[in-house]
Amino acid sequence: MEEGVKTCFKNTGFCNFTWGSNAAEVDVKDGKILRIRPLRFDKAYERADLNPWRIEARGTVFEPKMCSLLPPYTYAYKKRVYSPNRILYPLKRVDWDPRGDRHPETRGTSKFERISWDEATDLIAAELLRIREEYGPYAVLVQGDGHGETKVVHGPHGCQTKLLELMGGYTLQARNPDSWEGWYWGSKHAWGFEALGQSPQNNLWLDVAEYTDLILFWGSDPETTSWGWSGLMASRTCYWFEELGIKSVYICPDLNYAAAIHADKWIPVLPGTDAALQLALAYVWLDEGLYDQEYVRTHTVGFDEFAAYVRGDEDGEPKSPAWAAPKCGVPEYTIKALAREWAKMPTAIARGNGGGMARSSYSHEPARLEVCLLAMQAVGAPGRCQLKMGEWNGDKFPGPRPAVDPNLSAAGRGWHFSVPPQFVPKTLVPEALTLPEGEQLTWYGTTLFPWPKEDQFVEHHFPITSEEGGGPIHMVWTDSPCWTTCWNNGNALVEALRDPRIETVVAQHIWMENDCLMADIILPINTKFEERDIGNDVFSGQFASVLYEDQCIEPLGESKSDWEAVGEVAKKLGLYDAYVEGKSLDEWMEYAFATSGVQELVSYDELREKGYYPVPTREGWWADTPRGMRAFYEDPENNPLDTPSGKIEFVSENLKTVFPDDEERPPLPHWIPFGKTQQESLLHERARAYPFLLVSNHPRWRLHAELDDVTWFREIDTCKVVGPDGYRYEPVWINPVDAERLGIAHGDVVALSNERGVVLGGAYVTPRIMPGALYQDHGARLDPIELGVVDRGGANNLICPSSVISEHCAGEVTSSFLVTIGKADLETLRSEHPEAFERPYDKDAGLLIDAWMTEGEM
Repeated sequence: MEEGVKTCFKNTGFCNFTWGSNAAEVDVKDGKILRIRPLRFDKAYERADLNPWRIEARGTVFEPKMCSLLPPYTYAYKKRVYSPNRILYPLKRVDWDPRGDRHPETRGTSKFERISWDEATDLIAAELLRIREEYGPYAVLVQGDGHGETKVVHGPHGCQTKLLELMGGYTLQARNPDSWEGWYWGSKHAWGFEALGQSPQNNLWLDVAEYTDLILFWGSDPETTSWGWSGLMASRTCYWFEELGIKSVYICPDLNYAAAIHADKWIPVLPGTDAALQLALAYVWLDEGLYDQEYVRTHTVGFDEFAAYVRGDEDGEPKSPAWAAPKCGVPEYTIKALAREWAKMPTAIARGNGGGMARSSYSHEPARLEVCLLAMQAVGAPGRCQLKMGEWNGDKFPGPRPAVDPNLSAAGRGWHFSVPPQFVPKTLVPEALTLPEGEQLTWYGTTLFPWPKEDQFVEHHFPITSEEGGGPIHMVWTDSPCWTTCWNNGNALVEALRDPRIETVVAQHIWMENDCLMADIILPINTKFEERDIGNDVFSGQFASVLYEDQCIEPLGESKSDWEAVGEVAKKLGLYDAYVEGKSLDEWMEYAFATSGVQELVSYDELREKGYYPVPTREGWWADTPRGMRAFYEDPENNPLDTPSGKIEFVSENLKTVFPDDEERPPLPHWIPFGKTQQESLLHERARAYPFLLVSNHPRWRLHAELDDVTWFREIDTCKVVGPDGYRYEPVWINPVDAERLGIAHGDVVALSNERGVVLGGAYVTPRIMPGALYQDHGARLDPIELGVVDRGGANNLICPSSVISEHCAGEVTSSFLVTIGKADLETLRSEHPEAFERPYDKDAGLLIDAWMTEGEM
């Protein structure tokens, strides 16, 4: 190989729990990344050694490619590594003085100055000791999360919890099951599946290929959502389904990217109204006898009560297509045609994660109703299933199985979470930070997604009693600074972090963005390309792999990994040896390999020499793996579900016992447009002021808050809309009918607003969004014109509801919420806030870190 040139192997996924994806080769020359390209599985191994899987169905053959199927995110990631927005040195907010005035009110507006690692870690260590001494260990909130680069020893999102455990404890921000909210809070109680509420995926590729004739992609976009988790395998699978002759129908407010390519028919449905459409489908089946009555009798309980509700016996309103059409925007004839088409052929529902249905008000209702519809059509029978498009691993993988799943979690230093005595759900953090003295927050369940459904019936409080060591939060340590742009009502968090009771905010991150603006001290973190680690790829759907991830380039500036950064603080506290548990980086990497399961198939020396190892396909995978819910379908008595009855429950026995009077999540699923917790509906009087429902799904050209500064993406017209002022605005899709009525033209700068604030965007006039709805991706970088009031960057999570899904379900509502839209008055905004319009800005990369630095600091 040419001198100064090397190739490293990296997983480039954003799964972030030591379970990687998107294995890639990274070519480096003279210490700089040249390009990122697919991993060639047969580069160091013979194809026959890998025992490639093969699926034959309907005269077609589906088999793996001999290279990884990388998404655009991976190819463009080198631009992110060298972003002008990188944090290269430790920073301190200029007007934060731990020995004097801390000025919490200026968080997010005051600038930063460069300091040394020695000073930064001294400050953090001193604050940890002081806070612990004055208030107790639970006064420190750990704000970790699951969005970020997938690493193992250097893993982010939780390294500080290990250190704080050594100091006596901390308060945990419990990460709720964001992409699965409806399933977690709803469908678990209908068919019992843990941990997230979606059905088993075992061997469903083969089952769908052989038997399914119709796939309903309900709120699913496999050409976008799966990119960060499993690359382009979901896309390839969709093309294969087309080749098999399987019909695809997309049901969603927007003609998303997969629908634009694959849909045989698009059925637009108003955001947050899926339950009305589902009930109308059930009505047609009941009215015309188009459901499997024997299956319902033998495999379900509570159906008679459900049928009575659908027919209108409970409230005098039959849930007919005529009833549903004005609510959901789907014509009566379309509802009837869909019901009849579904009933006459084996049908699967394809699911991505996230999206409006999963993250809308009362999302547990459409999630449960989906189970009800599947049950009426004999779910588990050949070709009748719920199919997940992406995020495949373990026993829930729908395709062929590897001989061994490379499991490196034993050495994972990030995501080190147990549930401490004091914790608070992520959705309630702003309330927790500003809770009046003497008051308590109350909710049900830890809200951590691996916990079983029974956990949802356990009442919890914040703070716990003083006798238990509980108390308010006075310090926040975050390594996931995307709260304002990824979770519910970011403006509420902005206000909370400016509360004088929050004395110290520490952030560690790679780029200056979003919640970092609210920090007092920032530690610079490097990318995985600047670290040596061990990694794997278990999500991408072709060959599972284990990777020796050599260091590609030297760390930029003074950046360190999350593990190393927290280790520097541990040194100042005299806890370093306990923090690293006596192991060096090399020892942790070898330990990860030795406990991975792959050590029986390949030696560590061979892995280091070749850089990667693709795990061969397991022999007989198609024969010895049950297909989805087939065993339950064939013999429900001997293969019961994890519900009290062992069957699918149209009326949940658990909910009936624990929350019998809950009007927002009743034992029998209902159509609930609004209630005391949420009023995000066009049927509510708020719609007079805010007459549009905003769809905010996983982004096309980002992954949550990641990648918004990638220059290659920002030049794409569906990624950003160039305003008359030259600023690249986050697109807002608006239907031509609505745009004409409001006098909005393509390219206008528009303001989305409600009582929670204002977010700007660039009008993208297109029939790909239905009338009455608007579409803007979530996760855009924060660029406040007036912090907590007006945002220029398009971060619409700032104005989504602060209230949770429903009374007993502390999940997020970050899509399908009410807004109004109009042309933005840029001249007035510029005259009132000239400093916001004069920040250092690059049209190709967006805001620069210089915008937040004192002059000459970087």
